[in-house]
Amino acid sequence: MVMDKHVCPYGVKSKWLLERAGYVVDDHWLTTREETDAFKRRHDVKTTPQTFIGGKRIGGYDDLRGFLGKPLPADGSTSYRPVLAVFGVALALALSLSIALFGSPLTLRTAEWFVTFSMAMLAMLKLQDVETFSSMFVGYDLLARRAVPYAYAYPYLEALAAILMAGHLLPWISIPVALFIGTVGAASVFYAVYVQKREIKCACVGGSGNVPLGFVSLTENLAMIGMALWMLGRMAL
Repeated sequence: MVMDKHVCPYGVKSKWLLERAGYVVDDHWLTTREETDAFKRRHDVKTTPQTFIGGKRIGGYDDLRGFLGKPLPADGSTSYRPVLAVFGVALALALSLSIALFGSPLTLRTAEWFVTFSMAMLAMLKLQDVETFSSMFVGYDLLARRAVPYAYAYPYLEALAAILMAGHLLPWISIPVALFIGTVGAASVFYAVYVQKREIKCACVGGSGNVPLGFVSLTENLAMIGMALWMLGRMAL
């Protein structure tokens, strides 16, 4: 569909996929709603675009990807991509700042920034949809089950601790917050996964992700505990 106020993104992407695979594309635009509806009736399909190769209908965008050997992940399939994106970007930012400020990528501040930036981005993902996050979180967090407001407060507390610790600000607030939510979180994940042997989704990347509860969430909480203890040790020196 190509109209004055709408260009079908899947049509553009289908054409690109075909050309990338070496096909010469004869692109037929559907420029009105009537033309589009008539096309669907004629070919007994529910969506556009539709790809035809050698006179044979391949199907819509998803079908084309499968035909070309590039199928999309099935709905509900496990994906660690959000977690890898968070950790990868956090590490790159930490290294970049360390090089800019200290002339070296390998500094103690690099490690601190990596942890705090990761915490901040994970909190941001949760804050996109606090309602969905809280529903997932209550499913396994020991404190949130008994005090539901804690599930709503958790993303804000994580973001607060991350921001303050990144700049070594107000440690009398950031250290207790990170230590508390990290300890409760680690205990909850350990109990749910390793004691109860439950297989549930982790709320660590917010409600939109499909990451299994386990190592990732436990690592997030242990990192918060470690960062809090590290900063506490710095204050004691």
